Amino acid sequence: MSILPPPASHLPDGRYEAIDLDQAPEVDRLVSRLGLGRYDRSTVVALSGRNDTWAGYTTIGEAVFVKRLIGPPDDVRDRLGRALAYEHFSATAPIGHLRGPRILGHDAGEGLMAFEYLAEARGGAMMTTDDACAPETARRVGTALALLHGAPAHASYTPALDRRPPPLPSSALLEGIPLHLYERSSSAELHAWRILQNDPDLITAIGTLLKAERAAPSTPAHCDFRLDQLLITDGSPAAFVAADWEEFRLADPARDVGSFAGECLHRAVMDVISPRDGDARAQFADLVLTREAVLRRGADALTRLRPVVHAFWAGYLAGRPDADPGLPRRAAAFAGWHAMDRLLAGAARRNRLLGIERAAAGVGRAALLEPARFAPVIGLGATS
Repeated sequence: MSILPPPASHLPDGRYEAIDLDQAPEVDRLVSRLGLGRYDRSTVVALSGRNDTWAGYTTIGEAVFVKRLIGPPDDVRDRLGRALAYEHFSATAPIGHLRGPRILGHDAGEGLMAFEYLAEARGGAMMTTDDACAPETARRVGTALALLHGAPAHASYTPALDRRPPPLPSSALLEGIPLHLYERSSSAELHAWRILQNDPDLITAIGTLLKAERAAPSTPAHCDFRLDQLLITDGSPAAFVAADWEEFRLADPARDVGSFAGECLHRAVMDVISPRDGDARAQFADLVLTREAVLRRGADALTRLRPVVHAFWAGYLAGRPDADPGLPRRAAAFAGWHAMDRLLAGAARRNRLLGIERAAAGVGRAALLEPARFAPVIGLGATS
């Protein structure tokens, strides 16, 4: 039976006009080769992200999401290889690991991957806005992540996983960025890099974190575990999947834990200018909010989101009670780095840094410099 798409007016935020399929005939060729028909172009939209995407329904009623990886050929090859490694791993590891959307097929030559399109799914960012189910959902996510991290003791496939560390944070880039990166960076990105490179205490803290990471036990890890990578599929806390496994590898599990906590921390700071109380004046925070008001709003938002991180951490420990004792401290430091990463990501989309983004990076800096103190503050404290 055909599945009719939702009316365009009901599409949630974060969807955009897709690249014309006439300019990318390889997309319909892949969908057709998989026996899924061809895209019904009236239903196709693009989802936000660094890659080209097409999401919609086919002529035979199948919901399909196609992603074309963008980047240098070697990078595309490596990312596709890691994503396919996850598919192999998830098929051989025991049930209970964090799962991704069902893959339908791929075209390595074109850098394309096709997945089941979860059209009605809500993004994991709802955990920072929906007080009713946020802690319970976060707890289940933490347990699922712990089971993924705990899989090496049982899964035979782990020796084949990528063991190279993710590219960021990088001590080398804190000394200077290469010419090719400089040439394609916006003025805001270059400003952000100058801020990072001219902060000796931050550089030392990142060096300390990278040294601790090298000494830490490695586990299968998502390594890009942001809230917008989580999809809540039917409105219940139990039903979610994690998308975008191109960075999957053996790595310090603190990266994933820290990314989740760091995302909540980042959103707490951003709530200063987009609070849920609907105060329109706060949209002009740099002009009208006093320092005291900013601090008050930030503290209130952190108080609201800390239980989400704490529930996530409790769920994680329930699924992995033997996690190494240094993990909370490293995770807090990675939560701090997450703020820097978001600063750079936001700078890539504009020509100047926003004051609130710099404020969020400042909070992240504090977490990087004193991770042991910040761990319980953001919800990564003991739960026994």
